[in-house]
Amino acid sequence: MRDGDARAKGTTEERTVAWLLERDQPAVRYRALVDLLHRPADDPDVRSARSRIGRVGWAADQLARQGPRGFWERRPPHNVREYVDFLYFPAFGSTNWRSLVLADLGMDRSDPRIRRLAEVTFDFQLHLSSPFNLFNEEVCRSGNTARMMTRFGYGDDRRVRKLYAWLLEDQREDGGWNCSQGTPGTLDAWEALAAFAAVPKAERSAAMDRAVERGAEFYLERNLMEEGTRYPPWLRLHYPNHYFYDFLLGLDVLTQLGYGGDRRLGPALDRLTSKRRADGTWALDRSHPDLGRTKATNPNGSPLRPLMIEAPGRPSKWITLRALTVLQRVRAAR
Repeated sequence: MRDGDARAKGTTEERTVAWLLERDQPAVRYRALVDLLHRPADDPDVRSARSRIGRVGWAADQLARQGPRGFWERRPPHNVREYVDFLYFPAFGSTNWRSLVLADLGMDRSDPRIRRLAEVTFDFQLHLSSPFNLFNEEVCRSGNTARMMTRFGYGDDRRVRKLYAWLLEDQREDGGWNCSQGTPGTLDAWEALAAFAAVPKAERSAAMDRAVERGAEFYLERNLMEEGTRYPPWLRLHYPNHYFYDFLLGLDVLTQLGYGGDRRLGPALDRLTSKRRADGTWALDRSHPDLGRTKATNPNGSPLRPLMIEAPGRPSKWITLRALTVLQRVRAAR
């Protein structure tokens, strides 16, 4: 099938892939070419799609609002403490959350806008002498930042490596992680394992490999979904995830780490296939914060506003791309 063919032709799978290859969202097209069709990096279509990520579609929409100093907030902060607050609040429209999305979409340091963004992160979150750095912070912040900076192309920087050292140190005896100190692991604290998944296997240290093995076992023992009382948001599909967990996120990370052949993925895979629509796509179930009647707020009491790149309840290119990638990894592993 030729890239971009109309969805009216071919099997359901072919029509779905053709939809993902449409040129309106080059971030999706790029990942579909690489992850689903296994095109090499020097393929002309791959190079073209990647070059357009920052100019067309979701990433371009986010970057259009970026200020000249690299962050999204309107007025400049006056000190380090205020700057750190500005990166996170208001959730989920401030710099930290938009940066995570840009890293997911494939933006990297080849773009000057990402280099400016990285400078902000290094200066105000990863400054070795700063009292507000992330080198002994809760795993949701440290893990998210490690993953983001690695995807941006700064994985070899000593400050990013120091983040990974903290993630290794903070792993609990049961193999999981938790944002609260002195507590056992929880599925909710997925950010460390996702950060390790962003590091190419050949570049992981022996300590990282041990942490991945223990962390993967923690998730597999719980079938990626089972920890105490049934928690409905874990069973729905979201993007962006921010610091929230769901079963597709777990499937994506575990299969990326090479566990696609593990039979304990079965319940989560069954749920994934059951949520596929008749046309071969998956819908975005909810936007975060998906907390039901609980109303989360910013520190100043203002409501947390969703950061959305697609509308909930409708077929989602990003969710469909991730779901098909997961299923392809599982088939390859078995």
